[in-house]
Amino acid sequence: MFRTGIRALAVAIALAFASSLVCKAADRINHEGRILGTLPVLTNALLFNTPEADAVVSAMQIFPRDNAWNEDISRHPLLSNSAAMMTQITNDLATNRQTLRPFHEMNFILVPDAQPRVPIAWDLYGDESDPSPYPFATNTPVEGWPRETGAASLTAWQRNDDGGDRHSIAVMPGSNIVWETWRTVYLTSSPTNWHAANGARFNMSSNTLRPLGWTSGDAAGLSMFAGLVRYDECQRGMVEHAVRLVVKRSRQQYIYPASHQAGSVPASTVNVPAMGQRLRLKSSFNIPTNWTVEEKAVLRGLKKYGAIVADNGGFFSISVTPDQRFAANAFSHLSTIGVTNFEVIQTTVATTGPRSPGAPLVHAGEDQTVPPGANATLNAAVTYTNAAPLNFAWKLYAGPTNVLFSATNQTNTVVSFTTPGAYTFLFGAENGTHSPAYDVVVVTVGPSLRINIARSGTNLTFNWRGGAPPFRLERATSFAPTNWSAVLTTNGTNATLPLDANASFFRVLGQ
Repeated sequence: MFRTGIRALAVAIALAFASSLVCKAADRINHEGRILGTLPVLTNALLFNTPEADAVVSAMQIFPRDNAWNEDISRHPLLSNSAAMMTQITNDLATNRQTLRPFHEMNFILVPDAQPRVPIAWDLYGDESDPSPYPFATNTPVEGWPRETGAASLTAWQRNDDGGDRHSIAVMPGSNIVWETWRTVYLTSSPTNWHAANGARFNMSSNTLRPLGWTSGDAAGLSMFAGLVRYDECQRGMVEHAVRLVVKRSRQQYIYPASHQAGSVPASTVNVPAMGQRLRLKSSFNIPTNWTVEEKAVLRGLKKYGAIVADNGGFFSISVTPDQRFAANAFSHLSTIGVTNFEVIQTTVATTGPRSPGAPLVHAGEDQTVPPGANATLNAAVTYTNAAPLNFAWKLYAGPTNVLFSATNQTNTVVSFTTPGAYTFLFGAENGTHSPAYDVVVVTVGPSLRINIARSGTNLTFNWRGGAPPFRLERATSFAPTNWSAVLTTNGTNATLPLDANASFFRVLGQ
């Protein structure tokens, strides 16, 4: 049941002190078909612009797979007035601002579940705020730092009320909760040091919106964190969600998933976008191959997931984290893309699109071991109650070499190998409406190695056969690539360990 890549050719795994094992790999595969792995456990606050934070946020499922932020809208039909709305959005802008602008603005901090909460005084919209205290660490950043704030230290910038939007975001990955504020400042002269205009709390494991009519740190009542262009995803080559979009003006209306409007014209002015309006980059836009990895990641995301109108401002802009690791020219070409390269699509609501009933479920089959030179037969199972036809796809997710499939668009397929090793295969089913369903199966090509575990008094005894020495006995508390630790290395085929009260997984690796 081990579902990640392994380094050895012969592997055996057993479970001690647990009556059953249910491996739900699909629970940790995101809407893009990326295996998230085990979420690292935080013990202290991490700033957004660090490799440690990248590792955490890369393993997070930021809002459910069928959430509006994660919805594939690449095939959604256009609004009937899409062209007229894009003309209006363009004409609202100054002539020198009618291109896409990346703004380095919203940052964030990751905090452990035990992070102490601190009180926050609401200076403007307390009646539409989720009550404090919030888990703001002493190093919680404020919008713009460090890239856009010159030589100012984080502490100095927290205390410098410069009159800007000054958003702050604290993310608790262990609980999958995010807290966001607007007009944030730390006042040493106030009994309640942290002040903000308002604040919002989002459960990233839920599609529940804020109360209708309530704002958030953003004018649309949306989470800002969900729509940020981050460093980690750009380096992977794909922004896997819709991005936060600012337009010059909006109408006095909000549509799903927004909960609040900040419009300057009546709702009847339908060619002016509403809060929550969704745009996408036209599929016909050619992404130059020589543009930066960050630019290509953003543009791929804008074609597949689009952008959601979240606020008003002077530009047609998307929000990028002010991460100093981005090169100075990382997003330079985006400012050459005219607004007319975008279009407005028909959006779904809470009970339609990927959130409608009848989404498919898949099981890729049980992990298996085959000897060198043999083929593996993969048999996926699908549960589905919707009338729309399904498309199936097998692909090699990870492995030492390429493989040959007898078919990739059927539930059953035969795979042939040229090199021993561990191969992870991803199976997906999609119908163009729901979020794709994914599961993985691991095939190990190599000498068969079998392990037996038994209890003997106060000890556990291990015996194995197959493979070749030296053997390494390893232990873990969960199936994750970083959790395994070596217990012993031996040329023999047996071992004895003292028994303890903890449920554990064991594996033996040989040559």
